Amino acid sequence: MKNKFRTISKIALVLIYFVIVAGAIVRMTGSGMGCPDWPKCFGYYVPPTDSKQLDFEPKHAYKKGMMILIDQEAFLVAKTDFISSDTLDTTNWETYSKHDYTNYDPVHTWVEFINRLVGVVSGIPILIFTVLSFWFWKKNKWIPIVSILTLFGMGFQAWLGKTVVDSNLAPYKITIHMVMALLIVAFILYLIFASKSNYKTQIYQNRFFNILVLALVVSLVQIILGTQVRQFVDEQTKLIGYQKALWLASPDLNFYIHRSTSILVLALNGYLWHLNRSKSLGYHKIKLVIYCIILEAGTGILMYYFEFPFLSQPLHLVIASILFGIQSYILLEVLHNKRQNQLA
Repeated sequence: MKNKFRTISKIALVLIYFVIVAGAIVRMTGSGMGCPDWPKCFGYYVPPTDSKQLDFEPKHAYKKGMMILIDQEAFLVAKTDFISSDTLDTTNWETYSKHDYTNYDPVHTWVEFINRLVGVVSGIPILIFTVLSFWFWKKNKWIPIVSILTLFGMGFQAWLGKTVVDSNLAPYKITIHMVMALLIVAFILYLIFASKSNYKTQIYQNRFFNILVLALVVSLVQIILGTQVRQFVDEQTKLIGYQKALWLASPDLNFYIHRSTSILVLALNGYLWHLNRSKSLGYHKIKLVIYCIILEAGTGILMYYFEFPFLSQPLHLVIASILFGIQSYILLEVLHNKRQNQLA
């Protein structure tokens, strides 16, 4: 049962990272409003592939919630199930009023729809491991408790997704959405670690622990600042279009803080690497942290100096998320060794 639980937890972790990747691609392509409603898309479980499917059709069976687009000016939503007459009867419809988005783009629609689909699929292994987690109740009550929190976290994340759409992509809600995804990553990593049978021989050092906590906090701040920079880029895109060379021609303060803080991220984690190596502490995953930071700096340089090459933006976010995950796992290792020292 333990191996099955860990395997399903690892599958869930991979899928959550796929959700982060999908979300980053949605942001990169500007597809966040590809589906103007939630949880359906234009009132359909499977969204339309052509704008003609959103035209009014006479003698057509409409279901409650289905949408039509009138002259690119307003979405109308069916109030109830009905069969349309030869002409549009407005008494059967109401204007979609949660936001004023009135556009249809099949690419944006399907990018957003696939993003939602990945989110739904990622919830399946979480539901399964939550059920399996009660097998650990007598041995470690925190495993079922954290499993339940993860399940509720996914539900809250789905609700956040709805509020993001309803708010027409309010920036602060997108940031909360991202932070919640990272929290779910941390929960699943705990479950993977706590259900292990054997633990590596590692040494606890208080200085390493303190610096690691600081490095983790700074990484989280960096990710939040990064979402604010991304918001600025989105606003520039709306103002000047896809002239990538101009997106960061006059950046705001968040950009400079984000760029400067990256030096602190490198310094803190470089010091952790030095401590681990010089004191033979045994936390070998710190090497992966350094690799992630190098890749993260590389994608940042590509975006700023080479006009946002294709996929550089989602890669930048995903690498940052992986960095946060690795740091979180190392923290779990350190905390485990700290407890072992206290018990000795």
